[in-house]
Amino acid sequence: MLLKSRLLSNCSRCILTIAVVGFTSSVVFSAEKYTENPGKQGNGNFVVGPEYQIDPDLTDQGNPKGKSFEFSMPLADSKIFPGDDKTLDPKKPVRETRKIFVYVPAAYKDGTKAPILVTHDGPSRMDLVRNALDNLTISKDPQRKLPAFIVIGVQNGGNDGKGSERGLEYDTMSDRFARFINDEVLPAVLKNKKIRAAYPNIAFTDNPWGRAAMGCSSGGAAALTMGWFRPDLFRRLITYSGTFVDQQDDDAPEEAKYPLGAWEYHSSMKLIENSDKKPLRIFTHVAENDLRANDPEETYHNWVMANERTAAALKAKGYDYRYVFSKGTRHCDRKVFEQTLADTLVWMWRGYQPE
Repeated sequence: MLLKSRLLSNCSRCILTIAVVGFTSSVVFSAEKYTENPGKQGNGNFVVGPEYQIDPDLTDQGNPKGKSFEFSMPLADSKIFPGDDKTLDPKKPVRETRKIFVYVPAAYKDGTKAPILVTHDGPSRMDLVRNALDNLTISKDPQRKLPAFIVIGVQNGGNDGKGSERGLEYDTMSDRFARFINDEVLPAVLKNKKIRAAYPNIAFTDNPWGRAAMGCSSGGAAALTMGWFRPDLFRRLITYSGTFVDQQDDDAPEEAKYPLGAWEYHSSMKLIENSDKKPLRIFTHVAENDLRANDPEETYHNWVMANERTAAALKAKGYDYRYVFSKGTRHCDRKVFEQTLADTLVWMWRGYQPE
């Protein structure tokens, strides 16, 4: 399953609908000069397992290493997620600070506008992504080469499920989390003194095709939601064991428009099917023994059903998508990442043209 590198034709004039709580507006983008033609290789449905082994590209092969950084952002300083939302359950603790993990690969040239990959629940699988960058940014195979993207692992705000800060950030059907990453996290990375000392001219691309998001579970739902509501900011989306179920806070304002939360992507409202196709490239995955795999539909909490339907909706709508079903595995199983993540990253960045 080697994935080759070409790219998708982009619109010359994009009209995107940005839905925010309480209103919906259309944003018209001027002619985009950037185009890519990824082709269809690697698209479609795939089954892996039940035997697993780590991809050599995700191991330390002794290649030149980049630089790692870590710093914290106090929640109270945030204008978007200050940790005091009215929907929060007081019994579920909120972090005072969130950690931010940054990896700049050795192949990055200071002063260039780097593509980025934002990973949720940081540091998450940062170790595997680092190895993939170390090995594949210098690959001799043009069909299996990664651009020198900078990885930004963002810790969640704390706890899990309905009423939690993590749930508020990840499971809410709005552009709020995308704005948080774009407006607060990315500027904080660029202003960090230690990062600036190492890379005085560090910069991120403004091209949404150069901005990816990745997560597992509710972090996976957050990745899709970032691109769904803000395709002007993020267009490459990776979700493992995505929580495309009804996990949005019951008292969230977004319930008025999306009463079943992320379940609405594929069922009930059928957002993917009934919305205009968006400029997105999407990877999804579910495990055979994922959460509540035997639950009936009316619970709105069957992860396998949700991801199967999401993949079917993406296919029917004509998206560039890749869906992996992993046999003999559970929710966010590390061995699935170890076998598939290199292929996932190569497919996700197919055809990307750096600035």
